[in-house]
Amino acid sequence: PEISVQKLQTSLQAKAKAEPDYRFYSLWDKVCRLDVLEEAYRRCRGNRGAPGVDDVTFAQIETEGRERWLENAREELMSSNYRPQPLLRVWIPKSNGGRRPLSIPTVKDRTVMTAAMLVIGAIFEADLLDNQYGFRPKLDAKMAVRRVFWHIRDHRRSEIVDADLRDYFTSIPHAPLVKCLTRRIADGRLLSMIKDWLTVAVIERDGRRTTRTAESRTKKRGTPQGSPLSPLLANLYFRRFLLAWRKHGHQDQLDAHIVNYADDFVICCRPGSSETAMVRMQTLMNRLGLEVNETKTRLARVPEDSVTFLGYTIGRFHGKGGQAFLGTRPSKKAIRRLLKQIHDRTTRQWYPDTPENTVAVINRILRGWCGYFDQGPVVETYNLIRQYVDRRLRHWLVQRTGARGRGFKRYSQEYLHETLGLYRLPRARADMPRAKA
Repeated sequence: PEISVQKLQTSLQAKAKAEPDYRFYSLWDKVCRLDVLEEAYRRCRGNRGAPGVDDVTFAQIETEGRERWLENAREELMSSNYRPQPLLRVWIPKSNGGRRPLSIPTVKDRTVMTAAMLVIGAIFEADLLDNQYGFRPKLDAKMAVRRVFWHIRDHRRSEIVDADLRDYFTSIPHAPLVKCLTRRIADGRLLSMIKDWLTVAVIERDGRRTTRTAESRTKKRGTPQGSPLSPLLANLYFRRFLLAWRKHGHQDQLDAHIVNYADDFVICCRPGSSETAMVRMQTLMNRLGLEVNETKTRLARVPEDSVTFLGYTIGRFHGKGGQAFLGTRPSKKAIRRLLKQIHDRTTRQWYPDTPENTVAVINRILRGWCGYFDQGPVVETYNLIRQYVDRRLRHWLVQRTGARGRGFKRYSQEYLHETLGLYRLPRARADMPRAKA
């Protein structure tokens, strides 16, 4: 299915790119194609998401027969008997102590949403702008960070509007969002289904108590965080801001260039224009029905100030010889979050676990973190993390056995890394970006 779906996506994207004003009339039949549904299911299962309100899991579907389940889902779609079920609301802790709502669709709804995303995502990929880096094929957050650094270093756009939107995903107004979709989609059944997904009810369980709300239908705002379509819809609506920024001449007049990743964005400006850029940005956001979080939005003048974007701090640093350079490093917040993960996995509650399993978990955390935070001169940061992990794991090994001392002899470096297989952080890494300050 993956190859046939790729061919379909290539065809749709080529058509959309060749004809920027073309509207696609026949798309629902493509969403209902068995190979598209199979690929959608495969992706959903690969993400290992939790079950929705019906408590149906991927394991149950596999046991009862995946092929039959997909055929039944397809029949429901083709016969217009499919109706999305309510979303299951769960709360995810945030680093600042708050909580973020996550709305979980059922496996069936998730699969159908992903099938729709596979079809329309290929069309709208041709329309998204080159400074939008979030949730797109062949683009990632590190590219966005490098783009900001490029603006600062190579083009002297050193004044940065570090912007923050208040609850972007839950604030997107439905009416103009649907207009973004109808610009390309003329298939009534697909548009109607997307509207249903946007306004589906939400169920929240608190012990024995169940609460049902229809806040998105009442407010006529928001894309459910947890929906496979949400990232694409968020990109489409943010595109309106980016187009308006260029259309009104702000990019050229102020030499102010935006770099966007999902709901995160910065505006890189020539010296002296950042205050005007901030005011014009706020004006456009108000027109789009979005709210700028003024307490978190700030101006930064690099290299006198630093700016943090997508986990990286960009600013002036100093090498071993004291020479100043402009570069990127993992932010202090990102480092603290990693160390807390390591700490929380080596507490008293994990004493019953085996050392081998604990090391395997720590290795996954470290590899994932280092795979992203590898831009700029990160050796100093890696050394700090390496020392902490070694010390923390050694302390955990000593405490779980009730032994005394710090365990340097019993749990040597060789034992940790060779016997247990603890991941060794690279000792020499200096990828882009870096420049003299």
